Amino acid sequence: MRTICFYFQVHQPFRLRRYRFFDIGLQHNYYDEAANQGIMRKVADKCYLPTNEILLELIEHYGDRFKVAFSISGVCLDQFERYAPDVLNSFQRLAQSGGVEFLAETYPHSLAALCEGDEFERSVKRQHARIQELFGQDPQTFRNTELIYSDLIGARVAALGYTQMLTEGAKQVLGWKSPNYLYHNPIEPKLKLLLKNYQLSDDIAFRFSNRGWNGWPLTAEKFAQWLSALPPRDEMVNLFMDYETFGEHQWAETGIFDFLRALPNAIFTHTDFGFQTPAGVVASHQSVGALHVPYPISWADEERDLSAWLGNDLQNEAFRNLNELAPLVQKTNDADLQRDYLYLQTSDHFYYMCTKWFSDGDVHKYFNPYETPYAAFVNYMNVLSDFQLRLRAATPTGES
Repeated sequence: MRTICFYFQVHQPFRLRRYRFFDIGLQHNYYDEAANQGIMRKVADKCYLPTNEILLELIEHYGDRFKVAFSISGVCLDQFERYAPDVLNSFQRLAQSGGVEFLAETYPHSLAALCEGDEFERSVKRQHARIQELFGQDPQTFRNTELIYSDLIGARVAALGYTQMLTEGAKQVLGWKSPNYLYHNPIEPKLKLLLKNYQLSDDIAFRFSNRGWNGWPLTAEKFAQWLSALPPRDEMVNLFMDYETFGEHQWAETGIFDFLRALPNAIFTHTDFGFQTPAGVVASHQSVGALHVPYPISWADEERDLSAWLGNDLQNEAFRNLNELAPLVQKTNDADLQRDYLYLQTSDHFYYMCTKWFSDGDVHKYFNPYETPYAAFVNYMNVLSDFQLRLRAATPTGES
């Protein structure tokens, strides 16, 4: 039997309030509490709660035949506890169902894997511990922020003990190869790689409600037919997408929830595919070979590179200033400073500074609180300046 791996990313950043130059040194509350709470409740009611209920119903109905996987950032878990404990409870019910695998990632949904030092390892271990605490699982699968991956990043992930990792099935690294097979890291062959089939994933995540798309309307039966038409040798299809696809990016009125409810039956009726979690995929399939990824790739935009986060001078200046503070943060025992440093690492802050407005422009506008990339940069750097003053005041004299 061939395999479908359904994986969902769950993440919301702590958005910053409008922080002026004149606030530096005087105001240390950086977060827009009203916006963060309002957006979390909005997405909870439109997406998280109804979709979790559907998945729980499907798992109870189909038993071991239906499985999914989640990666939930630590900053999102913090917001669940603060603003939406009912959502956290619903994810815990899913964990108890036996049909869900929870993945490890960086706690703040950060770009730390691109940096030297051990901040990446520290934040991964922190999120791993939270998954164990809240869901009773010991993650074996890793999903890096924005599916960012390279050979060297994979080696770091393997050194942390993970045996499989998700990433993008980017054309520039696959070439003639198909994403519908299992691969492995060339430096650490024990780390297996599951590649996103972005064509079929984006049919659901981005094109589902597009009436100008030649695949509209997309029904569960039509999607099953597309799967059945894949080459018989294709062993798996990895459908990776933001969880907000259901109810938020694609509103309930589009029929997205009906599609999700009907999909397992259509798959079982019309194809030779079954559902598995990433760990299940690796347990039941062999790698067909090493996948060489010398430079980092991601899911984003047509380029599938890092330019959505580190593609201009604003982003790189902010990122450099942030990372220079890591040694000082590790020297302080101040819990507030450590928390703020985590939240300031979230990749969304750099995404808001993106100056790319091409075919993927609407993606960059999602819940973006700023009018311009420059406004995002100025606001972030004001916050970072205040954070640096607090950090240096808390650091023992003579250390820098």
